[in-house]
Formats: sequence, structure tokens, C-alpha cells
Amino acid sequence: MRLCRPILAATLVSTLVALASPCFAESSAPIPINNPPAQQNAFVDLLALMSGHCRTLQVAGRTFACKTVAYAHGDGGRVNFAVAVDDPSDDNHVVSFSGENGKRADDNSYELPIDRMLLNSKDRPKVDGLPVPAEQTSTGLCRQTGNFAARKVTDVTCSATDSEGRKYELLFVSDGTPVSVRRIRQSAPSIQDPFK
Repeated sequence: MRLCRPILAATLVSTLVALASPCFAESSAPIPINNPPAQQNAFVDLLALMSGHCRTLQVAGRTFACKTVAYAHGDGGRVNFAVAVDDPSDDNHVVSFSGENGKRADDNSYELPIDRMLLNSKDRPKVDGLPVPAEQTSTGLCRQTGNFAARKVTDVTCSATDSEGRKYELLFVSDGTPVSVRRIRQSAPSIQDPFK
């Protein structure tokens, strides 16, 4: 698990700059992407790594297990819930639910509207040695129970459908280990918080 976290963190940082159990389904064939890549100018300013397991991880109709889940906040306000997929045929398989304008309903819950999926695999082009994810326009929602200030997240659920009709589902449940939060750089908050 400790080896997976630095790889996931490096992939997430590269993604935003340039833009547990075994797997029990099919191997990962590349998902065709029909959207042009967007220019990414954001830098990750906050990274939170969560320990636990995926009760559900479905990527375009295929079922996988996961290695870890991370929350990455960009200094431009974009947020990703990134999932390191437990895929024996692809060490670079990462799926991210991505959106902006997250809202906190109370101190213990957070919702993020999803407007794109970021799909990364060993077959993607590389920048500085790391694969750059494909972006697929999508609609959906992620919900997180818990908060990073207390270093406790109970679960993360995400559901999204891309512009081609493919569905993505995540139910991540924490194992109770405190969340590892790294503030990489200071930036203005982007969350809509009615309690401040």
C-alpha cells in the first residue's frame, strides 16, 4: 500500500499539471475517448490519501477492485476523486471522478458534481514519464462522508455517466486509518461552505 501511494500521488500531480483485493473481472482494454483533450494549467494544492477498500468499482461496465483512493484539489478549484485500479495487467490504471464547485452540506459531508472522467492507463501518451489521462465529458455526483480536518473519512460514493453512455460507479469504505493529508501549496478555498 505504501508503494502505491507515491505512484498515485505522482500520477495525480502529473495529471493536473499536464492536464485490498485482486481484480475479479476482465483485463483493462482502452476505453475509446471522443472528446478532445482540455488544456490543464492547474497545480495540485491539497492531496488526501484514504485507506480502505472499494466495495464497488465499475468502469464502463467492467468490475475491478482498487488499491487506494485519493482526493486531489487543484489551485484552480478542480477536484478529483482518483482511484488506483487493482489491475494486474496495467500498473498505470487510474480512474478519476472530476468536477468543480463542491458543496459542504454540514461538517461531515461533501458533494462534488462530476463533469468529466479522467481515464489513465499504460497505453496513454506520457509527459515527463507519466501517462496523461484521457478526459471524457460526463455527468454525475460524488459524496464523501467525513472530513479531512479531522483526518477521518467514512466513505466515498461516486456515480457518473459519460457522453457515450458508459457508467462509472464507486463505493469506497475506509478501514478507519486516519486520512493522510498533504497541503502542497497555499491557495484560495473553492468549496461552498454554508458554515463559514
